[in-house]
Amino acid sequence: MVKQTAGRDALTGFADEFAHLNDDILFGEVWSREDKLSLKMRSILTVTVLVSKGLIDSSFQYHMQTAKKNGVTKAEMGEILTHIAFYAGWPNAWAAFRVAIEVYKDDEGKDGGMFGLGEPNDAYARYFIGKSYLKPLTDPKETVFMANVTFEPGCRNNWHIHHSDKCGGQILLCTSGRGWYQEWGKEAVELHPGDVITIPREVKHWHGAAKDSWFSHIAVEVPGENTQNEWCEPVSDKEYNKLK
Repeated sequence: MVKQTAGRDALTGFADEFAHLNDDILFGEVWSREDKLSLKMRSILTVTVLVSKGLIDSSFQYHMQTAKKNGVTKAEMGEILTHIAFYAGWPNAWAAFRVAIEVYKDDEGKDGGMFGLGEPNDAYARYFIGKSYLKPLTDPKETVFMANVTFEPGCRNNWHIHHSDKCGGQILLCTSGRGWYQEWGKEAVELHPGDVITIPREVKHWHGAAKDSWFSHIAVEVPGENTQNEWCEPVSDKEYNKLK
């Protein structure tokens, strides 16, 4: 549990004892008793009580963000607020939903979109900054290989080149979230669902998610002669952070 200082930050010199009770007792002791009740469950209970009392203010937004950090998923929060609505009142639930939508908006596409998340892309992790996931959609022994690739916010692969003697390359079919594609010496192209990128052979490039969004695309391996991939240097933080 991160040490809480909100009470002292706001109330030192005005209500020192309240600040102490807030920071040291409530958050320092009660919230820290994870052996008695998990942080996730404490967040669910706190959100429930605040909605029931109609306290949908900045402190509620903090607790909604905390619930997300403590593992309450977007789907779970939607179900929690729907359940609460029948007991705490429809207007209170509506107000809570507005906050929840804002807090969980960056999770759009976290499930990998329509084709699913797949498994952690551990085999190629050394060629990525951040975490990516891979879900094969076809068997390369039987047909053209296609896979759904999902990038967490800020994740991108290294600069790389699809080599071949003839044909080859790759096609990206963007399905979820927001991302980027860039060829060496050119400006980066922002990607959205429905965008299609044709990557020629022998062109150095990279692709990945935007800083604030999950991103998924289907990677289609174009058949060619003597195809192989060359992985190059990472996309530096300085270079990547220039993008929106």
